[in-house]
Amino acid sequence: MQHAVLVVDDEPAIRDMLTQALSREPYEILCADSAEEALDIIAQEHVDVVLSDEKMPGMSGTEFLAIVRRQYPDTIRMILTGHASLESAIHAINEGEIYRFFTKPCNMVDLMVTIRQALQQQDLMAENQRLLNIVRQQSSSLEALEKQHPGITKVKRDQNGTVIIDE
Repeated sequence: MQHAVLVVDDEPAIRDMLTQALSREPYEILCADSAEEALDIIAQEHVDVVLSDEKMPGMSGTEFLAIVRRQYPDTIRMILTGHASLESAIHAINEGEIYRFFTKPCNMVDLMVTIRQALQQQDLMAENQRLLNIVRQQSSSLEALEKQHPGITKVKRDQNGTVIIDE
């Protein structure tokens, strides 16, 4: 499955630089020049990662990512800013529950590794949920079987662990 990364920045040069770097990876890359446009894209397309600038005309990156958190909680949220302060980082983390806060200019290798790790973590969580659902289904089937045929799920074993079949 190809992951989708949405780059949101009002500066075309930054969007182009990020898009070029991300194009080396097997991602579908989507771009928006405002938070409002990005919300329209997310409403129409599945997005795995949002990488947003903080300072944009209209809605800030923090406000935008807070909306994404509420409406699309499984989307990984990252922020990129040229105006970093401890206060703005804390606000972004608290409001948007961001995965990572980057400062401009950012280390592209660090950015790429972080996105890759975040997506791997997301994939593992999805696989874990899938397997948990299978276990729940099987447990439910076993419970139903035990109700229909009491004792059917009891297994006798000898001292070596071999199953003993009663005739």
